[in-house]
Amino acid sequence: MRHLAKFAGLGLLAASALATPALAHRQWMLPSATVLSGDAPWVTVDAAVSNDLFYFEHVPLRLDSLAVTAPDGSAAKPENVSTGKYRSTFDLHLTQPGTYKMALLNEGVFGSYKLGGEQKRFRAMGGKLPEIPEAATDLRLSQNQGRLEIFVTSGKPSDAVLKPTGKGLELVATTHPNNLAAGEDARFGLVLDGQPAADVEVEIVPGGNRYRSKLNDFTVKTGKDGTFTVKWPEPGMYWISASVQDNKATIPNATRRASYTATFEVLPQ
Repeated sequence: MRHLAKFAGLGLLAASALATPALAHRQWMLPSATVLSGDAPWVTVDAAVSNDLFYFEHVPLRLDSLAVTAPDGSAAKPENVSTGKYRSTFDLHLTQPGTYKMALLNEGVFGSYKLGGEQKRFRAMGGKLPEIPEAATDLRLSQNQGRLEIFVTSGKPSDAVLKPTGKGLELVATTHPNNLAAGEDARFGLVLDGQPAADVEVEIVPGGNRYRSKLNDFTVKTGKDGTFTVKWPEPGMYWISASVQDNKATIPNATRRASYTATFEVLPQ
């Protein structure tokens, strides 16, 4: 990361450099069920990037960074992991009672610079930068910290997997994400690096928009304490997402975009 200090006025990466499929469409994971009963049940999860929510029509979501946490805090191993043309999928055997968390954690750096009058762009995953030529000018760096989660419960819900890690943008669930009902208020919070994320807009989109003339999305905003309330209009699967931008990147001289996305199932009362 040498000679980065010579570049001044670093800002957000140009929009054209961010126009990748993963950022231009919605990313999601969809479990076959969110609340299960019985002796060691199974759940199947689909993962994709698409315009229409929960419909496979663009590209699969890669599962390289998938982490599954069991109710006791241990790592659980997904089975039958597969990536096809339009979706990825995996199975999970719920051998413990309680709530599991399945998360995709993606961290990367988008960059651009000029060399010999030409605009060069790059994308580096894992937070490591490629070698920047000495003669490069007009460097722009943007670090992306993305977290995508779903929660599945076998039997009675538990809370151990709901604790934030203190890194990036995360959900604080006052209402358990596997205990949501239409017409009822659900209370959540957002924290950024463990601190309340105030005045953050949260987008909420019900699934099935392929079969509606309107998206039916709505937004809520976090308060000063980072909390927000959602009243679910009807049963179904919902996609929620929020993001923030700041100058607290772990990469020197970069801006940061931290995002949180989840899929929730809302049941009838």
